Amino acid sequence: MAPPVTQPILALASQSRRALVDACLTEAAKSSSVFTTLYPEAARAAACCADAMRKAGVETSPLAGLPISLKDLYDVAGEATLAGSTVLKDATPATSDATAVKRLRMAGAAIIGKTNMTEFAFSGVGINPHYGTPANPADSEVARIPGGSSSGAAVSVTAGLCVAALGSDTGGSIRIPAALCGIVGFKPTARRVPTTGALPLSTTLDTVCAMTRSVDDCILVDSVIADQALSVPSLPLSGLRLAVPGTLMLDGLDPHVAASFSAALTRLSASGASIVEAPFTMLADAAGLNRFSSAEAFAWHRFLLADHESEYDFRVAKRIKMGAGMSAADYIDLHRRRRDWISSMEAALAPYDALIMPTVPIVAPPIADLESSEDEFFKVNGQLLRNPSTINLLDGCAVSLPCHAPGTLPVGLMIAGPAMSDGRILAVARAIERALHGG
Repeated sequence: MAPPVTQPILALASQSRRALVDACLTEAAKSSSVFTTLYPEAARAAACCADAMRKAGVETSPLAGLPISLKDLYDVAGEATLAGSTVLKDATPATSDATAVKRLRMAGAAIIGKTNMTEFAFSGVGINPHYGTPANPADSEVARIPGGSSSGAAVSVTAGLCVAALGSDTGGSIRIPAALCGIVGFKPTARRVPTTGALPLSTTLDTVCAMTRSVDDCILVDSVIADQALSVPSLPLSGLRLAVPGTLMLDGLDPHVAASFSAALTRLSASGASIVEAPFTMLADAAGLNRFSSAEAFAWHRFLLADHESEYDFRVAKRIKMGAGMSAADYIDLHRRRRDWISSMEAALAPYDALIMPTVPIVAPPIADLESSEDEFFKVNGQLLRNPSTINLLDGCAVSLPCHAPGTLPVGLMIAGPAMSDGRILAVARAIERALHGG
């Protein structure tokens, strides 16, 4: 059976919401390890309501009645929020929905279920030993990682089981799976969307955001969860100054990633964009400044780990415990140094419309390779997090969109900018999307 959703949101205007939701629920029930919970009654009720209002000529939100999935990181009233774990199975149920979930419901969205994820959102790989690892739909022959931590979220969109997936991004958890699965992921400036009701990883870096099939769909979903419609101008690609960083971001590229990125740059240049190679030497300092996020994670997990470490994915527990030894003085100093680094980066970015780079330097490796080798798992995890996490450290915003040739493994192109440049970055991303894929 063909995937229920194969088009962007605005192309679904004439479709029955109830029929679409029914089709998505039917396929979602067959999708092992993608969803941890389904909400068939509530989703069908939202779809029927939207159909009735549209039939009566009542103007509705573009999301009304459309199927959307939620990463299992967000509170839903009456349920314990598991965040991909088993250790929280007996936790007190949430008393209300997370803010972003409330806003989606107010827009009439048909929330079809919660999606699987890396335990506690703590890796870019997407492997989960408790609920299984959803295979990347981009390869029907080899079971490859979907990327994480929003693994099930990415697969739910890629497989056509929903129009959009609410995920989160602390070091790339939206953009990594978007890149590996071949869809679009937008990480807004963190402060624009409240994190209330989302289980924390790093209170400094956590960002509430979504994956979709197009940049325009990301703009629609962002306007709902941020409760703010951004001004996203229609920009011509001609004349845009796009900076390619020469430090770190292009190191160790997989040959397919390198070729796809190079081909994208050639096409953008031919369309009139000015591609400028710039050093951005301060990027070499990014990894050393980002250590405070492990300390923030340990602060939340320390009591659970003390009593239940054996119930954690050992790879997740190992990374969280890396934050145990950080002193308050070191934590404060890292934040001061981060502010200085952000100032340097923003000054270097000022002459350009956006920073562009491969979202991640590799294609999705087979799941089996990473499950069988702890060393390989952590090597790949580091590779996946390297590029996108710099934008979190910058407190910036970024879009990952596909730039690979049809029929090849997905490769993501990341378009990024400083804090609160969201409208401009989305406009640049939309212009690039049209140049690469038409429309």
